[in-house]
Amino acid sequence: MTVDVTVIGGGPSGLMAAIAAAEQGANTVLIDKGNKLGKKLAISGGGRCNVTNRLPADEVIKHIPGNGRFLYSAFSIFDNYDIIDYFEGLGVGLKEEDHGRMFPVSDKASDVVNALLNQLDKLHVTVRKNTTVKAIDYGDKEHQIILQDKEKITTKAVIIAAGGKAVPHTGSTGDAYPWAKKAGHTITELYPTEVPITSNESFIQKRLLQGTSLRNIGLSVYNHKGKQIIEHKMDMLFTHFGISGPAVLRCSQYIVKQFMSGDKAVNVTIDALPDQTKHSLTEQLTKIMKESPKKTFKNTVKGLVPERYLDFLLDRGDISLTLKNANISREKFEGFIDDLKGFSFYVHSSLPLKKAFVTGGGVSIKEVVPNTMQSKLMNGLYFCGEVLDIHGYTGGYNITSAMVTGRVAGMHAAWESLN
Repeated sequence: MTVDVTVIGGGPSGLMAAIAAAEQGANTVLIDKGNKLGKKLAISGGGRCNVTNRLPADEVIKHIPGNGRFLYSAFSIFDNYDIIDYFEGLGVGLKEEDHGRMFPVSDKASDVVNALLNQLDKLHVTVRKNTTVKAIDYGDKEHQIILQDKEKITTKAVIIAAGGKAVPHTGSTGDAYPWAKKAGHTITELYPTEVPITSNESFIQKRLLQGTSLRNIGLSVYNHKGKQIIEHKMDMLFTHFGISGPAVLRCSQYIVKQFMSGDKAVNVTIDALPDQTKHSLTEQLTKIMKESPKKTFKNTVKGLVPERYLDFLLDRGDISLTLKNANISREKFEGFIDDLKGFSFYVHSSLPLKKAFVTGGGVSIKEVVPNTMQSKLMNGLYFCGEVLDIHGYTGGYNITSAMVTGRVAGMHAAWESLN
């Protein structure tokens, strides 16, 4: 079989790449080892598919802390607004939710996947599912894709869109890295990002807060010198092994990088009331306590945070649940405010890469042309999606990166193969 463009991987970037190549008139084949295309799309956004994000392009790139700046060139060709127009053009209406996240109006990820599959059909892309690529033999003018059953596909351009190593049940099992290495590419160290974090602290081990959610808190991460590295204001959740939820996932890559640099434990703090200063909170509570000296301190502060977390902080500060406002010492009161505004503890690891939402590391972007996604080391070789050393926060940013790089890779692979 001889074709113009071969795309390996049927996730968001591979689907976009195959469609873009076929739109340019290239004879295109899409190979995927699984029995279904778009598995990651189908489960994204809790099965509703967070297609992209409507924030300005600059903001979207800021939300891709792992080499997002590399995407500026690709965004000048096809960006998040183009993704929205593209799907609406295919008849998939989108709606905006919090933080600019875009979902199909139907709340069905299957509508997004089916729209892309219909385009593959319309454009006569040859789709080979349940097909495993064993190796790629690179040549000067064309390459050979060798399949598990020894079949060979001769192709002018190869687009590697086989994903990273996160969420392996969708097919992302790191198959692409050896193919990239064979072409001379560097694979930067792989690590989990957007991943829950574990802690050996006794309150975690004893499950004192397991299942407790905190809303709109400020979670900060510190380096070993005590300098704040990052803060994210979102929700979080205490689990049986540590901490999770949106704020934790966003901070996780910074925590993991500290472990990678040799730290055995990383200090984090929770500001339960990030929109209120310590000073104004102290004044507000002092006034209430003076007005109601016989009221218990617990009832005075009730409602500031979920009751289970409040009881935990009171116990930690050795404040009895029956202690009256008139009888609380200044030291205990200030200690409680300190904990409310900056409860500090250590985390010790993360869940493994296979449990992460996104892979950190991958094919070095220094070896990829930013406005075409072509390899700087091998003719007719392109990369897109999570196989690249690019990673963003959850919220539609990784899918945006995948679709943008896929679209650009597909267009340029087709142009190169047809000229």
